[in-house]
Amino acid sequence: MNMLTNHPPTSELQALDAAHHMHPFTANAELASRGARIITSARGVHLTDSDGNRILDAMAGLWCVNIGYGRDELADAAARQMRELPYYNTFFQTSHVPAIALARKLAELLPGDLNHLFFASGGSEANDTNIRLVRHYWAARGKPEKKVIISRRNAYHGSTVAAASLGGMSAMHAQGGLPIPDIHHIDQPNWYAEGGNLSPEDFGRERARQLERAIEELGEERVAAFIAEPIQGAGGVIVPPETYWPEIQRICDEREILLIADEVICGFGRTGNWFGSETFGIRPDIMTLAKGLSSGYAPIGASAVSDEVAEVIATAGEFSHGYTYSGHPVSAAVALENLRILEEEAIIDTVRSEIAPYLAERWRSLAEHPMVGEAVIVGMVGSVALTPDKAARAPFASPPGTIGTICRDRCFANKLVMRHVGDRMIIAPPLVLTRADVDVLIERAWRSIDETWQEAKRQGLLVAG
Repeated sequence: MNMLTNHPPTSELQALDAAHHMHPFTANAELASRGARIITSARGVHLTDSDGNRILDAMAGLWCVNIGYGRDELADAAARQMRELPYYNTFFQTSHVPAIALARKLAELLPGDLNHLFFASGGSEANDTNIRLVRHYWAARGKPEKKVIISRRNAYHGSTVAAASLGGMSAMHAQGGLPIPDIHHIDQPNWYAEGGNLSPEDFGRERARQLERAIEELGEERVAAFIAEPIQGAGGVIVPPETYWPEIQRICDEREILLIADEVICGFGRTGNWFGSETFGIRPDIMTLAKGLSSGYAPIGASAVSDEVAEVIATAGEFSHGYTYSGHPVSAAVALENLRILEEEAIIDTVRSEIAPYLAERWRSLAEHPMVGEAVIVGMVGSVALTPDKAARAPFASPPGTIGTICRDRCFANKLVMRHVGDRMIIAPPLVLTRADVDVLIERAWRSIDETWQEAKRQGLLVAG
């Protein structure tokens, strides 16, 4: 039997999965007892599982399938490249056409003077690269003591040792002896959960100025860079107050601090512009790219580097860093075709002018539910905060994620993929969502939240912590 086209029954697949497959970010013993959901095909914005259920994927895979599933053009691009040059490395004074063409295309699309690309296999690797880049840059400028990178609590920058250290998630730091040295964290700009009685505007400025205070405490002569996502994705789709990013930019401009924008989630149309930095007016020295670069069809990531930083690196001798799959020709060819489709079909323009405004209107209507404290959205990425007390923006007394897990399971039962982060529910659907798809998404989300509310009442969980 060819398992790829004529698969065994779901129960048999689940048993094989439990026996041999270790899942990421999963309690594998618990999953084995429940059985994994087996996805067998996908088209447009829908998944099909091994039992034939058709599911609306409001998470675009893992924030990445921007042009939707089933685009034959990307499969054809991969097949052509595999036949012509399936692999070659870019070490040893060698290059190849797909890597060259992709670097040139990205330089055209990227804002400012981000004209240089160092390729990786994904966002985690690219953020590892960024640590090496900024420390090598300052060493080349005669300041090797500038090693400290400042990030934020509850940020996500990947799950390798270095990338997870950049991130600020305590559960990740509790495993494996993280963070590595010379990584410092300040507080996140999460007004809903942490703003207290401050206005969003005052809170945004206060959180941004934590960066200034951290630089003063650590010593500007030691701080190499600040890294942040334009919108915190895996942290719960935390949209900063409008005062936050201008103040961060001012601080980095006034100090000798490189600014790294992690655009792994926000890039390639997610916020209604090509890059989240354009949406928020950020002028980064380095930008982290992945996910939407290939719409998830092939693994690829990159560090986009400014002219000034690249020039220093280029004239400082050999940069002793790289990956076997840096600029992999098949991934680069797929990414180029993905960018062509985004551009020629004006997908991002349509998102900005038509779909995102309609989705925002419908998404914000969820705030009318008695268990929703806020419903925020930028472009095609949004979240709702579940609460037992809307007026107080109160958390639940139950352990964080208790209510979110119930809601996630109700979403699955209602044929909707909507992820939970703690007790926030989040979406990042494919950019090719239609108005009819939006209506289905909102109907299923409302139904799932309402069923969660009823279940929470039944279990006595509608109690503020």
